[in-house]
Amino acid sequence: MPIQEDFAALKQGLQQRIIGQPHLVERLLIALLADGHLLVEGAPGLAKTKAINTLAGGIEGEFKRIQFTPDLLPGDITGTDIYQADTHQFEFQAGPIFHNLILADEINRAPAKVQSALLEAMAERQVTVGGNTRRLPDLFLVMATQNPIEQEGTYPLPEAQLDRFLLHVKIAYPDAAAELDILRLVRGEALQPTATEAQTTQLSQQQVMVARQAVLSLHMSEAVEEYIVQLIMATRQPKKYSDQLAQWLEFGSSPRGTLALDRCARAHAWLAGRDYVSPEDVRAVCHDVLRHRLILSYEAEAAGYDSDHIIDEILQRVAIA
Repeated sequence: MPIQEDFAALKQGLQQRIIGQPHLVERLLIALLADGHLLVEGAPGLAKTKAINTLAGGIEGEFKRIQFTPDLLPGDITGTDIYQADTHQFEFQAGPIFHNLILADEINRAPAKVQSALLEAMAERQVTVGGNTRRLPDLFLVMATQNPIEQEGTYPLPEAQLDRFLLHVKIAYPDAAAELDILRLVRGEALQPTATEAQTTQLSQQQVMVARQAVLSLHMSEAVEEYIVQLIMATRQPKKYSDQLAQWLEFGSSPRGTLALDRCARAHAWLAGRDYVSPEDVRAVCHDVLRHRLILSYEAEAAGYDSDHIIDEILQRVAIA
């Protein structure tokens, strides 16, 4: 399909600019195709901002970065009604949330009221200010970031709000070869800044919508559907699989996890150029989909286990029919 080729070219262009983070690039495209949002966790300087900014340059969309701080107000995100003295009327001034691609930088630095304003907009795709409801753009993607190193003065996201993110992506430092490529790329951009402005591929919003429909139309067998459901059931009824797994898990995934596994596995298969979804596609996205949807027990945390370890165990114990 031509649209698949266009997205493959977009992915290649992004990976040429975002060196050493292929996982982040692919997850950004999966979130775009699955019409969801992603939470990215990684140390500073790992090209998180550049990744979504470069994606915005590759599609027909407006990009906006919001730096979350403790003194931020909900109206700073959603917008507010401003009194106009000349007309004696209130006029709505739209906030940065009314752009297509949003970077919510260090979302855990803002208090709960501000976080909930953003997450409500993410879930409802609308904003209500002064009794008036305004729809957000059809193409609307939020990438929120968290710094895992510095936790002082932060407000951790509650589990119910974390559940609204389609993906929770963890990124690490690039290797030595990638670091050298980054060094050369940045030097080249500094020498010829105009040469990097033009994108090799730019997709219209209509093309993105067509791609989303194509992703939803991919063939998924009943066996793969059942496999997705059984993975989710294993997080809720772990005792059926092992007593140890039951000791590690307090709460499992909500139905949002089932829907997210379906959409993300479809997007993963479509980006790979296939017209069907395989169990490998489900396993490929399982960690990012379920990582933030599991609540571990004290015993698991005391033993040094994290959600990724639990998901590894579930993938080993749940077999496809």
